[in-house]
Amino acid sequence: MQEPEPQPPHADDLDMNEIVGTHDLLLVTLDTLRYDVAAELAAAGRLPNLAAHLPGGRWEQRHAPGSFTYASHQAMFAGFLPTPAAPGPHPRLFAARFAGSETTAGRTFVFDTPDLVSGLADAGYRTVCIGGVGFFNKQGPLGSVLPGMFQESHWEPEFGVASPTSFEAQVACAEKTVAALPDDQRLFLFVNVPSLHQPNWFHLPGATREAGDSRATHAAALEYVDRHIGRLFAAASSRRRCFAIVCSDHGTTYGDDGYTGHRLGHEAVWTVPYAHFFLEQGTRA
Repeated sequence: MQEPEPQPPHADDLDMNEIVGTHDLLLVTLDTLRYDVAAELAAAGRLPNLAAHLPGGRWEQRHAPGSFTYASHQAMFAGFLPTPAAPGPHPRLFAARFAGSETTAGRTFVFDTPDLVSGLADAGYRTVCIGGVGFFNKQGPLGSVLPGMFQESHWEPEFGVASPTSFEAQVACAEKTVAALPDDQRLFLFVNVPSLHQPNWFHLPGATREAGDSRATHAAALEYVDRHIGRLFAAASSRRRCFAIVCSDHGTTYGDDGYTGHRLGHEAVWTVPYAHFFLEQGTRA
């Protein structure tokens, strides 16, 4: 097993009790994004819009709280974001009040509800979900659980995994949603980006459905997201300073050691990229 790479600082000194209530909040999950692909593209200068905000221009290597979308998001919405890939304990940014928790610190924002989403709603936030993969499509009971945590949720077929322009459609929805809010209304905006998830072959010029998805098409999908994410950052910070978290919920395999897909215990699945940073008010796309 490879040793964890040196990491950019992940700002353990953040006091989330000072951030919650004064900042808008943005959580973006780049669903299924592998850490190695994200790190390679950032190092090669192929993610100019994301890298401009990553601390030190690099992703932090972390371990996912679950091996597929539903499990990982249930954990993250309970305050268990991906864990730094180094010995801990690592104080968490958010945590439900829980006796004996070893990762709840004085600077952790502690909520008294079952999940972070309702905890932020109790703190005065408008909670908005813009879904992507099927667990957010609201087309059945299972696909309604995660978006049902939010006061407002959006999903259209154009946002789904089969759409080559899914992220552009999601960003347009985010822009419209933010513009409709009163200036004094604090916002927690969550966006689940489906572009990295299979199928992603259509993001690489020359790739075919018959040849299927690959590590190269996965990388092309991330470049597609990077081309449009500046608009999302601009919308999220249009009214006040915004604290943003951008991460993957889990990785995936493309034939690694004979494995394909995720919901399995492979290093390519449990190792994910993570970053958090501030977006100053008026950030440009």
